[in-house]
Amino acid sequence: MSSISKELEAQGKATVEHFKKELQKARTGRAQAGLLDGIHVEYYGSSVPLMQLGLINTPEPRVITVQVYDAAAVEAVDKAIRQANIGLNPQREGSMLRMNVPALTAERRKEIIKSLHKLAEESRVGIRSHRRDAIDGIKKREKAKEVSEDEARRLQDEIQKVTDKQIGEIDTLLAAKEKELLEG
Repeated sequence: MSSISKELEAQGKATVEHFKKELQKARTGRAQAGLLDGIHVEYYGSSVPLMQLGLINTPEPRVITVQVYDAAAVEAVDKAIRQANIGLNPQREGSMLRMNVPALTAERRKEIIKSLHKLAEESRVGIRSHRRDAIDGIKKREKAKEVSEDEARRLQDEIQKVTDKQIGEIDTLLAAKEKELLEG
């Protein structure tokens, strides 16, 4: 495997990983700790990720709990979750916050699936952009007589295979998430 295709594979992997993280944030009607990713809490004058202030758990299929480590931060964590606008309303039980995850309506499921398809397409475009850059680099090297025409064609085929594999991964992840949404 050439250095160009290795670099392309690394870039594509980063794109696929980003897509996976975005999929985890998508609400499916089931309780997932990933729903609270990205929420920051104002804590003693600085913005702190929620995950650093409490233990996030899913004791039941439709319940998320946050056991806040510092009792003084419960109010701030509650406020941050409400302001995140993800449809969760925490109920306090001492230093624990309990949130019931409401079932999704059919209309909301369609909206989420539509946004996931858009996100998947953006990821595919990113991967294709990396492919285009790699192929342009090969063509420049071919023009400068650094690689032969046959070698350039072989490298382009190798790059296409890497690209197809990564786009296939995105499609597989999307199909699994879509199935999860429609079942939930």
